[in-house]
Amino acid sequence: MKTSSRRDRSSPRAIAPSSPSTTHHPSPITHHDPETCRINKFFTQQGIGSRREADRWIKEGRITINGRVAVLGDQVQAGDIIARDGAVVPWGTAPVYIKYHKPIGITTTSEPYVPGNIIAAINHPDRIFPIGRLDKDSAGLILLTNDGEIVNQILRAVHRHEKEYLVQVDRPFDWAFLDQMARGVVILGKPTQPCVIRPIGRRQFRIILTEGRNRQIRRMCQALGYRVVALHRIRIMNVLIGDLPVGQWKNLSDQERTELMTALGRGATRKGSD
Repeated sequence: MKTSSRRDRSSPRAIAPSSPSTTHHPSPITHHDPETCRINKFFTQQGIGSRREADRWIKEGRITINGRVAVLGDQVQAGDIIARDGAVVPWGTAPVYIKYHKPIGITTTSEPYVPGNIIAAINHPDRIFPIGRLDKDSAGLILLTNDGEIVNQILRAVHRHEKEYLVQVDRPFDWAFLDQMARGVVILGKPTQPCVIRPIGRRQFRIILTEGRNRQIRRMCQALGYRVVALHRIRIMNVLIGDLPVGQWKNLSDQERTELMTALGRGATRKGSD
């Protein structure tokens, strides 16, 4: 793609690289107390489908509680024997998927001896670990989980999952800089993958990467004669940082989790659903 350095900057554009029926009986477990949960939530807590999927299985008569066919709204508690299609689903550690707005100065490591490590900063009650990294001098979105199966699915470059950043450099850039960033920049002896970039000011831009090399954006800019002065990750795949305050974390919403698992080819499940 050829562009001109005289292009009107008042109309920013994205720069992309060239080139059978069952009778249901009322449940004896219908009360609500802190030790119980709805049957559909049980399945999401075990990482086996979304609530909508669980509701469908219940309507189809595929779910039993202590040998009785479940109905929508049933409450279950630890010790109940829950089965899908006759196979018992064990109670186990619920999978955790959270997003965290990492501040500058927090180190993305699970090593407890490292001062300012991300695990200590979050202080989550479960044993979790970060999915990927975000530089100590960068801020923004990072995902953490106790689901080891998901990590490689998100991080492997071959999957080309998107990550989006807001970046500010030390001086005004031109369109040649944007074009070169989009096509790829040689860092550490190897060119980066093509990416999408859009200016949002004379020294600021959005960039969408599908790979995650160490300090990639900083090294790309440095190779072209610029220094990154601020870098903020705002999206990983479908998960947005939104209005999550700096230093705070929260569980992924049902929608975020369902969309994430679908994008990873897991159909919103941890071990498969159907």
